[in-house]
Amino acid sequence: MNTVFTQVRNALGKPYDDLHFLLKCFKEVLEENNQQKLVGLLPWINATLPSDSDLTSNEYIHMMSMCFQLLNLVEVNGAVQSRRRKEDENMAQVNGLWANQFQYLKSKGITESQILNVLPKVLVEPVLTAHPTEAKRTVVLQAYRGLYLLLVKRENQMYTRIEQADIQQEIKHILHRLWHVGEIYIEKPQLESELDNILHYLTHVFPSVIMMLDKRLRQAWKESGFDPKALNNSDLLPVLSFGNWVGGDRDGHPLVTPEITIQTLKKLRIHAFYIIKNELKDLAQTLSIYLNISEVSKGFAARIKELQEEVGVNAEIELKEHTEEIFKAYVLMLIQKIPIDLSREFNLELKDKPNSYRSSINLIADLNLLYQELEKCGMGEIAHVDVGRTKRLLKIFGFHLAKLDIRQNSAYHEKALTQLITASLGAEAAAQIDASQEARRAFLDQELKINRPFLVQHNNLDQEGQNVIGAFQVVSDHVQRYSPNAFGKLIVSMTRNTEDLLTVYLFLREVGLIIKNNDELGTRLPVVPLFETIEDLKLSAGILADYLCHPIVKKSLQMQSCNNPNGELIQDVMIGYSDSNKDGGVLASAWFLHEAQKELTQIGEKHGVKIRFFHGTGGSISRGAGPSHWFIKTLPHGSINGKFRVTEQGETIERKYANLVNAAYNLELMVSSVTAQTVLHENTKGKHEEVESLFHRLGDRGRHYYRQLISDPDFITFFSQATPIDVIESSKIGSRPARRTGKRSMEDLRAIPWVFSWSQSRFNITSWYGVGATLNELKNQSPKAYENLLHFVEYDPFARYVMTNLDSSLASTDVRIMEKYASLVQEVEIRDRIMGMIKNELDLTRKMVADVLKRPINERRINHYYSTILRAEALNNLHDAQVQLLQKWREAKNAKSKKEDHYLFALLQCVNAIANALGATG
Repeated sequence: MNTVFTQVRNALGKPYDDLHFLLKCFKEVLEENNQQKLVGLLPWINATLPSDSDLTSNEYIHMMSMCFQLLNLVEVNGAVQSRRRKEDENMAQVNGLWANQFQYLKSKGITESQILNVLPKVLVEPVLTAHPTEAKRTVVLQAYRGLYLLLVKRENQMYTRIEQADIQQEIKHILHRLWHVGEIYIEKPQLESELDNILHYLTHVFPSVIMMLDKRLRQAWKESGFDPKALNNSDLLPVLSFGNWVGGDRDGHPLVTPEITIQTLKKLRIHAFYIIKNELKDLAQTLSIYLNISEVSKGFAARIKELQEEVGVNAEIELKEHTEEIFKAYVLMLIQKIPIDLSREFNLELKDKPNSYRSSINLIADLNLLYQELEKCGMGEIAHVDVGRTKRLLKIFGFHLAKLDIRQNSAYHEKALTQLITASLGAEAAAQIDASQEARRAFLDQELKINRPFLVQHNNLDQEGQNVIGAFQVVSDHVQRYSPNAFGKLIVSMTRNTEDLLTVYLFLREVGLIIKNNDELGTRLPVVPLFETIEDLKLSAGILADYLCHPIVKKSLQMQSCNNPNGELIQDVMIGYSDSNKDGGVLASAWFLHEAQKELTQIGEKHGVKIRFFHGTGGSISRGAGPSHWFIKTLPHGSINGKFRVTEQGETIERKYANLVNAAYNLELMVSSVTAQTVLHENTKGKHEEVESLFHRLGDRGRHYYRQLISDPDFITFFSQATPIDVIESSKIGSRPARRTGKRSMEDLRAIPWVFSWSQSRFNITSWYGVGATLNELKNQSPKAYENLLHFVEYDPFARYVMTNLDSSLASTDVRIMEKYASLVQEVEIRDRIMGMIKNELDLTRKMVADVLKRPINERRINHYYSTILRAEALNNLHDAQVQLLQKWREAKNAKSKKEDHYLFALLQCVNAIANALGATG
């Protein structure tokens, strides 16, 4: 029988052979668990379903969720194997990776020296967040990681028939466990468990990936005909760093207390030392070379004597035991200076000893000395590879592991400042300052000339004041004890004006983090605006220009420049993709983000400051997601200056980094693309005026049509009944609340559940609504401009990226399923009218996007096309189940029935299963 699965298997081959194998294993597992009824319901390997099937049972939904996760595994592995085959023929074949980028740069006339000039200036920083978009529990993620490794292991031809049978049995054993382990969170996960999940990637994935990335860079460099010796020194390689929001992001998250931040910093530091200790132990073993102290240089011998004095009796033991292995003894003495309790092999504890390292910089200095000594002794290869590796990891992870960002909302800061002023200057003074923006600015300007706190004790402040000052006090204590390296940015979300940013400096002053230098005040910690809504993006250039003129900001940038390449002045600016999309729709979001970056870059140039953009993207197209090499190509000329920071959220982290090879691929895409675009931006001129003018118009009109829909007085009623938003708000998939303040309004609803709910019900309006009307208007009113758009889509990265993302979203939008969810809307008039608007716009958008892109998706993106139709077939039953359960749950809630919790649990499982199927949540 020629089923959809057979068609896909015939078209794409091996990944779906693997899926068939895993489904047969799963079938056996179900049989062994006495689930005979479910065996007949397994998707893809059964041609038809029994007519008496209960598609709303917890067992059926759980089975479907596991099947979709198996599909995800084989497709990831298929993509990995496909890339390996291409690279075996020619490294430059895989789009976006190092070899491909070098080939592209050479075709543009870029020289080896021009690339070498940029490489060490590149700093790419993925920032891991716990935004509530990962629906699976940590224990489940770990099981699927193990399953993936077995899937890869099974491909090795060296294994005998008996060994292959053993691998199959191991696969079945994991499937048995997954069948019995609950996939979803019944209670909201603790912040500690979210941090532990992040720590898995930071300690068990990324350190190994760094070495793979460096090796691939050197291989691609050599394959491209460049001088291999030019990259011997690891200091000349691009810098990768990692950021973290778990335990620091307190925007609308009351559980992120100062105590949680303290625990987070401690855990990150301990895990950094875990990596460093193991790395140095391996290095010491590598350096078991027969050489004594009389055979090394005077400078190196002198440092050994200093280490003896610093380390004490343990140094004597190491030197005595390794008299003829002086390099090994040297490294073992360095280990003794790490500020941890070395007696605890498996449970390290922080322990500041009198002569322990205060900073990773000191340890790197000692490793540099070792590096130079090995070169002097004719062991350059060992220095480059072994010591170079250790230095590289230290430069990336330091003693902090990942930089912790501290984020809070501007309105929350405003309340905290009012409370602080009331407690110190009185209620009347606070009222005067709150009376107008001008009064607040005058007050801030005056106060920021003086370096003294408002209060000595803050115990009598209200909740906001205590939380804000408490958080900054934690930062201050850590900085005073160690260094600022543990912290990334102090981010002000919903930045509305310059005063929102200057307010943070008063909090820094309150805890002693403002420093006087040459009679000027400043701070070493970067204060960063986050522009999120369309209006804020429009105002962002003016806000930044005003901000960069302020004396305390100028001085702070100078103080921070000592850590930057060539002492550059760098100001970070975060831009939010989620709220701008929720606010204005996909075209408006894409355009106004682009325009803001261009204008902000120009403001930076005017003030002699490089702007480093922090892209607050999410896992779905509506929230800025997309292939990173294509995304980076779309950024305005000059806005990529070797510096790139981006959020990695929820299920995106698991999808991109769960296994080493895929993690290396995704990080290489990011680093190589940032490097290539920086080289191009530095050596070419940007000419995109026509494209930008056209998209300004499209953005404005797209926003107009999108706002027409969401401003309709009946739209919220339709949204609340036709999507599972109430289920998502009841879910336990993240420790953060779904709403910032708990109010039930569009403004207060976070962008993540907003996108998540439209995705679950397959409307996806956040990623296409308003596009059809906008393009149709352009075609009818300005035929020449429309012809230009068709031309731009052929060659301009920004235009093509916007349109292909639209196409992907339309492919997963399904009218039949939308209508099932719309049937839940109780008022027929509202349902028919709003649904009519959505369907008409969808038809028009499909027609216009097809006209613009010319070739259908099944010709342009064959893998994506077949994967979508395969998922769609199995998803129909899950959507039917969710619609039935939604109706029963809502009725049970209204009747205060005992069955309410039963239906909710099934719904939460269904949400997870559909998220697995779609490969994204919010």
